[in-house]
Amino acid sequence: MAEIINEDIKNNPQLSHKVTVIEKILSKNNAMADEIRKTFDEHKITCFNMMSSPGSGKTTTLENLADRLPYKFGVIEGDLETSRDAERIRNKGIWSFQLQTGRACHLDAGMVKHAMPEFPFDDVEVAFIENVGNLVCPASYDVGAHYNMVFVSVPEGDDKIEKYPVMFRKADIVVITKADMVDYFDFDIERAIENARKLKPGVPVVLLNNKTGEGLDEIIEWIKQKREEHLNSLKNQ
Repeated sequence: MAEIINEDIKNNPQLSHKVTVIEKILSKNNAMADEIRKTFDEHKITCFNMMSSPGSGKTTTLENLADRLPYKFGVIEGDLETSRDAERIRNKGIWSFQLQTGRACHLDAGMVKHAMPEFPFDDVEVAFIENVGNLVCPASYDVGAHYNMVFVSVPEGDDKIEKYPVMFRKADIVVITKADMVDYFDFDIERAIENARKLKPGVPVVLLNNKTGEGLDEIIEWIKQKREEHLNSLKNQ
Protein backbone atom coordinates (compact mmCIF):
# COMPACT_ATOMS: atom_id res chain seq x y z
CA MET A 1 0.00 0.00 0.00
CA ALA A 2 2.69 2.47 0.98
CA GLU A 3 4.52 1.84 -2.28
CA ILE A 4 1.71 3.37 -4.36
CA ILE A 5 1.72 6.66 -2.51
CA ASN A 6 3.80 8.83 -4.85
CA GLU A 7 3.75 12.51 -5.76
CA ASP A 8 1.45 12.04 -8.77
CA ILE A 9 -1.21 10.48 -6.58
CA LYS A 10 -0.76 13.03 -3.81
CA ASN A 11 -1.32 15.86 -6.29
CA ASN A 12 -4.51 14.33 -7.67
CA PRO A 13 -7.39 16.18 -5.91
CA GLN A 14 -9.69 13.19 -6.35
CA LEU A 15 -7.30 10.94 -4.46
CA SER A 16 -5.56 13.28 -2.02
CA HIS A 17 -8.08 12.72 0.80
CA LYS A 18 -7.92 8.96 0.39
CA VAL A 19 -4.11 9.03 0.42
CA THR A 20 -4.11 11.10 3.61
CA VAL A 21 -6.35 8.54 5.30
CA ILE A 22 -4.12 5.68 4.13
CA GLU A 23 -1.03 7.45 5.43
CA LYS A 24 -2.67 7.96 8.83
CA ILE A 25 -3.68 4.30 8.99
CA LEU A 26 -0.17 3.12 8.11
CA SER A 27 1.43 5.59 10.51
CA LYS A 28 -0.75 4.38 13.38
CA ASN A 29 -0.09 0.77 12.45
CA ASN A 30 3.68 1.33 12.31
CA ALA A 31 3.69 2.95 15.74
CA MET A 32 1.80 -0.01 17.18
CA ALA A 33 4.15 -2.44 15.41
CA ASP A 34 7.12 -0.68 17.01
CA GLU A 35 5.50 -1.19 20.43
CA ILE A 36 5.06 -4.90 19.73
CA ARG A 37 8.65 -5.24 18.53
CA LYS A 38 9.88 -3.40 21.63
CA THR A 39 7.94 -5.83 23.83
CA PHE A 40 9.57 -8.78 22.07
CA ASP A 41 12.96 -7.07 22.46
CA GLU A 42 12.43 -6.60 26.19
CA HIS A 43 11.92 -10.36 26.51
CA LYS A 44 14.76 -11.19 24.07
CA ILE A 45 12.33 -12.91 21.70
CA THR A 46 13.06 -12.93 17.96
CA CYS A 47 9.90 -12.68 15.86
CA PHE A 48 9.41 -13.89 12.29
CA ASN A 49 6.50 -12.90 10.02
CA MET A 50 5.54 -15.74 7.64
CA MET A 51 3.79 -14.64 4.42
CA SER A 52 2.59 -16.49 1.32
CA SER A 53 -0.42 -17.52 -0.74
CA PRO A 54 -2.92 -19.89 0.91
CA GLY A 55 -1.78 -23.50 0.94
CA SER A 56 1.92 -22.88 0.38
CA GLY A 57 2.92 -24.92 3.43
CA LYS A 58 3.55 -22.38 6.21
CA THR A 59 1.69 -24.38 8.85
CA THR A 60 3.30 -27.66 7.79
CA THR A 61 6.70 -25.99 8.03
CA LEU A 62 5.89 -24.88 11.58
CA GLU A 63 4.81 -28.42 12.48
CA ASN A 64 8.15 -29.73 11.23
CA LEU A 65 10.07 -26.98 13.02
CA ALA A 66 8.35 -28.06 16.24
CA ASP A 67 10.27 -31.33 16.01
CA ARG A 68 13.67 -29.87 15.15
CA LEU A 69 14.11 -26.18 15.97
CA PRO A 70 16.44 -25.85 19.00
CA TYR A 71 14.36 -23.01 20.45
CA LYS A 72 11.10 -22.90 22.33
CA PHE A 73 8.63 -20.94 20.23
CA GLY A 74 5.07 -19.65 20.09
CA VAL A 75 2.85 -19.00 17.09
CA ILE A 76 0.28 -16.29 16.34
CA GLU A 77 -2.01 -17.56 13.59
CA GLY A 78 -4.03 -15.41 11.19
CA ASP A 79 -6.96 -16.68 9.13
CA LEU A 80 -10.29 -15.30 7.98
CA GLU A 81 -12.18 -18.08 9.76
CA THR A 82 -11.62 -21.30 11.80
CA SER A 83 -8.92 -22.22 14.30
CA ARG A 84 -7.63 -25.21 12.36
CA ASP A 85 -4.07 -24.01 11.93
CA ALA A 86 -3.74 -23.05 15.59
CA GLU A 87 -5.09 -26.46 16.59
CA ARG A 88 -2.54 -28.17 14.36
CA ILE A 89 0.25 -26.25 16.08
CA ARG A 90 -1.12 -26.99 19.56
CA ASN A 91 -1.22 -30.67 18.68
CA LYS A 92 2.57 -30.44 18.34
CA GLY A 93 2.80 -29.10 21.90
CA ILE A 94 3.41 -25.51 20.77
CA TRP A 95 1.57 -22.50 22.20
CA SER A 96 -0.62 -20.90 19.54
CA PHE A 97 -3.11 -18.02 19.44
CA GLN A 98 -5.67 -17.81 16.63
CA LEU A 99 -6.63 -14.43 15.17
CA GLN A 100 -9.74 -14.53 12.96
CA THR A 101 -9.77 -11.54 10.63
CA GLY A 102 -13.26 -11.94 9.12
CA ARG A 103 -13.05 -10.15 5.78
CA ALA A 104 -9.57 -8.70 6.26
CA CYS A 105 -6.99 -10.22 3.90
CA HIS A 106 -4.01 -9.56 6.19
CA LEU A 107 -2.92 -9.15 9.77
CA ASP A 108 -1.95 -5.74 11.08
CA ALA A 109 -0.29 -4.61 14.29
CA GLY A 110 -3.62 -3.88 15.96
CA MET A 111 -4.75 -7.46 15.45
CA VAL A 112 -1.44 -8.91 16.65
CA LYS A 113 -1.65 -6.73 19.75
CA HIS A 114 -4.73 -8.74 20.81
CA ALA A 115 -2.48 -11.78 21.23
CA MET A 116 0.06 -9.99 23.42
CA PRO A 117 -1.71 -10.39 26.80
CA GLU A 118 -1.80 -14.16 26.26
CA PHE A 119 1.68 -14.59 24.78
CA PRO A 120 4.02 -16.77 26.93
CA PHE A 121 6.91 -14.30 26.97
CA ASP A 122 8.80 -16.08 29.75
CA ASP A 123 8.62 -19.49 28.12
CA VAL A 124 9.75 -18.94 24.52
CA GLU A 125 12.77 -17.62 22.65
CA VAL A 126 11.25 -17.26 19.18
CA ALA A 127 7.84 -16.16 17.88
CA PHE A 128 6.27 -16.83 14.51
CA ILE A 129 3.38 -14.80 13.10
CA GLU A 130 1.68 -16.85 10.38
CA ASN A 131 -0.02 -14.18 8.31
CA VAL A 132 -3.22 -14.60 6.31
CA GLY A 133 -2.61 -16.42 3.03
CA ASN A 134 -2.25 -13.59 0.49
CA LEU A 135 0.64 -12.31 -1.64
CA VAL A 136 -0.61 -8.70 -1.70
CA CYS A 137 -1.91 -7.00 1.45
CA PRO A 138 0.31 -8.57 4.15
CA ALA A 139 3.40 -7.01 2.56
CA SER A 140 2.15 -3.50 3.35
CA TYR A 141 1.51 -3.91 7.08
CA ASP A 142 4.22 -4.08 9.72
CA VAL A 143 3.08 -6.58 12.37
CA GLY A 144 5.95 -6.06 14.82
CA ALA A 145 8.23 -8.85 13.59
CA HIS A 146 11.99 -8.56 13.20
CA TYR A 147 12.26 -10.60 9.99
CA ASN A 148 10.03 -11.61 7.07
CA MET A 149 9.86 -15.13 5.67
CA VAL A 150 8.13 -15.37 2.28
CA PHE A 151 6.98 -18.74 0.94
CA VAL A 152 6.03 -19.64 -2.63
CA SER A 153 5.07 -23.17 -3.66
CA VAL A 154 6.04 -24.92 -6.88
CA PRO A 155 2.39 -25.42 -8.03
CA GLU A 156 1.87 -21.63 -7.94
CA GLY A 157 4.46 -21.09 -10.69
CA ASP A 158 7.76 -19.22 -10.70
CA ASP A 159 6.08 -16.12 -12.19
CA LYS A 160 4.52 -15.22 -8.84
CA ILE A 161 7.77 -13.62 -7.73
CA GLU A 162 7.69 -11.09 -10.58
CA LYS A 163 3.92 -10.59 -10.34
CA TYR A 164 3.98 -9.72 -6.63
CA PRO A 165 7.21 -7.71 -6.25
CA VAL A 166 6.22 -5.78 -3.11
CA MET A 167 6.01 -9.01 -1.14
CA PHE A 168 9.34 -10.35 -2.32
CA ARG A 169 11.14 -7.05 -1.77
CA LYS A 170 10.20 -7.40 1.89
CA ALA A 171 11.61 -10.94 2.15
CA ASP A 172 14.57 -11.69 4.41
CA ILE A 173 14.39 -15.27 3.14
CA VAL A 174 12.43 -16.87 0.27
CA VAL A 175 11.33 -20.47 0.78
CA ILE A 176 10.26 -22.43 -2.30
CA THR A 177 8.00 -25.17 -0.93
CA LYS A 178 6.74 -28.43 -2.40
CA ALA A 179 10.08 -28.78 -4.15
CA ASP A 180 9.36 -32.48 -4.68
CA MET A 181 6.73 -31.48 -7.28
CA VAL A 182 9.05 -29.49 -9.54
CA ASP A 183 9.08 -32.25 -12.19
CA TYR A 184 5.29 -32.01 -12.54
CA PHE A 185 4.94 -28.24 -12.93
CA ASP A 186 6.43 -25.59 -15.19
CA PHE A 187 8.54 -24.08 -12.41
CA ASP A 188 12.05 -22.93 -13.27
CA ILE A 189 14.06 -22.96 -10.03
CA GLU A 190 16.96 -20.92 -11.42
CA ARG A 191 14.62 -18.29 -12.83
CA ALA A 192 12.79 -18.06 -9.50
CA ILE A 193 16.04 -17.53 -7.61
CA GLU A 194 17.22 -14.96 -10.15
CA ASN A 195 13.95 -13.02 -9.96
CA ALA A 196 13.93 -13.09 -6.16
CA ARG A 197 17.44 -11.66 -6.06
CA LYS A 198 16.61 -8.97 -8.61
CA LEU A 199 13.98 -7.73 -6.19
CA LYS A 200 16.04 -8.31 -3.02
CA PRO A 201 19.76 -8.61 -3.84
CA GLY A 202 21.46 -11.43 -1.96
CA VAL A 203 18.28 -12.79 -0.37
CA PRO A 204 18.69 -16.42 0.77
CA VAL A 205 16.51 -18.86 -1.19
CA VAL A 206 15.78 -22.33 0.20
CA LEU A 207 14.14 -25.27 -1.56
CA LEU A 208 11.92 -27.10 0.92
CA ASN A 209 10.33 -30.53 0.79
CA ASN A 210 8.15 -30.83 3.89
CA LYS A 211 7.52 -34.52 3.24
CA THR A 212 11.17 -35.51 3.53
CA GLY A 213 12.43 -32.52 5.51
CA GLU A 214 14.96 -31.64 2.82
CA GLY A 215 15.76 -27.94 3.15
CA LEU A 216 14.53 -27.65 6.74
CA ASP A 217 18.05 -27.66 8.17
CA GLU A 218 18.89 -24.66 5.98
CA ILE A 219 15.87 -22.79 7.35
CA ILE A 220 16.85 -23.70 10.91
CA GLU A 221 20.40 -22.44 10.34
CA TRP A 222 19.00 -19.19 8.95
CA ILE A 223 16.71 -18.78 11.97
CA LYS A 224 19.67 -19.41 14.31
CA GLN A 225 21.72 -16.82 12.43
CA LYS A 226 18.94 -14.22 12.63
CA ARG A 227 18.34 -15.02 16.29
CA GLU A 228 22.02 -14.39 17.05
CA GLU A 229 21.96 -11.24 14.92
CA HIS A 230 18.92 -9.96 16.82
CA LEU A 231 20.42 -10.67 20.25
CA ASN A 232 23.67 -8.93 19.27
CA SER A 233 21.71 -5.88 18.16
CA LEU A 234 20.07 -5.71 21.59
CA LYS A 235 23.49 -5.75 23.29
CA ASN A 236 24.54 -2.74 21.23
CA GLN A 237 21.51 -0.64 22.12
